[in-house]
Amino acid sequence: MSYTALYRKFRPLCFEDVKGQEHIVTTLKNQIKADRIGHAYLFTGTRGTGKTTIAKILARAVNCENPADDGSPCGKCASCKRILAGTGVNVIEMDAASNNGVDDVRGIVEDISYSPAEGKYKVYIIDEVHMLSPSAFNALLKTLEEPPAYVIFILATTEVHKIPITILSRCQRYDFKRISIETITARLRELMEKEGVQAQERALIYIAKTADGSMRDALSLLERCISFYYGEELTYDKTLEVLGAVDTDVFSRLFRSILEQDVAGSISLLEEMIMQGRELVQFVADFTWYLRNLLLIKVSDAGAMEDVIDISSDNLHKLKEEAQMADTDTIMRFIRILSELSGQLRLSVQKRIMIEMALIKLCRPQMESDTASLADRVRTLERKVENGIPVQSISKQAGSAVQESSAENDTTVKKAPLPAALPEEIRQVAERWGGIAAGIGQPMKTYLRGVRLSIDNENRLVLASADRTQYDWLSTQEHKAAIEESIADAIGKRVEVRFESVNDERELEANYPDLGMIHMEIEEE
Repeated sequence: MSYTALYRKFRPLCFEDVKGQEHIVTTLKNQIKADRIGHAYLFTGTRGTGKTTIAKILARAVNCENPADDGSPCGKCASCKRILAGTGVNVIEMDAASNNGVDDVRGIVEDISYSPAEGKYKVYIIDEVHMLSPSAFNALLKTLEEPPAYVIFILATTEVHKIPITILSRCQRYDFKRISIETITARLRELMEKEGVQAQERALIYIAKTADGSMRDALSLLERCISFYYGEELTYDKTLEVLGAVDTDVFSRLFRSILEQDVAGSISLLEEMIMQGRELVQFVADFTWYLRNLLLIKVSDAGAMEDVIDISSDNLHKLKEEAQMADTDTIMRFIRILSELSGQLRLSVQKRIMIEMALIKLCRPQMESDTASLADRVRTLERKVENGIPVQSISKQAGSAVQESSAENDTTVKKAPLPAALPEEIRQVAERWGGIAAGIGQPMKTYLRGVRLSIDNENRLVLASADRTQYDWLSTQEHKAAIEESIADAIGKRVEVRFESVNDERELEANYPDLGMIHMEIEEE
């Protein structure tokens, strides 16, 4: 017999085996016991949380010949066995990702007119239902509202926001929660005992955390680890090696390097991770989680958060020590920068460069102009003064922050001349730019942050930036078209957009007048 993957081998067969969705299981069992079964259900939630599993259990339960007292299927009658084997004619599954046309739905509508050949109900399970085309949804609508008494629809989706409201209003909606780390860990421990595999508790906890609330992902990761070290005990270090993860000690070293503003040390540590083959996106995600733990310890009473930070007692003492090395605003700034980086990495082909830029930004708060970064710079100055460094020597580093007129920076930047008047289209864009940029959505919204809105000699809208990465991403033909389309939707007119990249802020000021300033002057006139 061929090998069966763990997530299939241990898929729950009754309601009692489902973990982490007690609020849904209890409701469905009560409906079955009271014979108050709905005609249409919508199961929504992230991947691997049990939507399809519970749909199949419900399909067997409503057709079971000898259901248990709590409403669970017996698993022994002829109906249960046929459905489990995939030969039950009363349970029809359809994957809307590959069968999303109107003809596919019409086939279901025609089939509904025939009563069940066996059992009481015909159950239609439509997975990834959000992938159905608009015409397919319309074909399903009337049948979904008033199906025959022997028909039950179970719709499953990970993206409920794509479901038409007319469909939502006709279904009983059940939201599947992400499964907690404790619940996943307990399930993994139980299955390892059944499989006869030795595994460290710490390794199982890490796998559960990496699964991000998905039981199926946790089982897939576990299977990958035990396959690599088949016949051996699964340790924490082996788990880190297989999953390309980074140990807590590395994050501790990186955090201390950043606090010391040691750019070379931080980049060197990243190089070490790359040479070891660590996955860069996971590296950023794990470091963000590490900072999250630091923040929770920092803002909570002693011992109050120890049960929710999910680390071993070996590292807890070091984490508490590091939490005292930085203030809350600094840690939150780190998390903010890394969270923005995580969103950018998904679309970037130069992940290493993006991470290096973020590390430099973390080590050099003077590169940013927001309040949190300014507070960081002030604290750095205070620390240097306390250590006996003269204020004059550090004022050069913070000159841009406090805008001092030092000998080095007394050159006045000549700004580009402002036009006497703006074309009506450009004026409307300037007035509504905040709403236009916000409506485009992520990640475009992040890349548009800080871009300068300007105008050229041919009265074209210019988006100028001193950030080369920002320019390279925005200036592609696809993104240019998306921005022009959003502008046209907002003002009802087509405006040509041109992108420009400059070396620094001085060049930006000298060559590209700020439309915000132009608009302000016009308002004053």
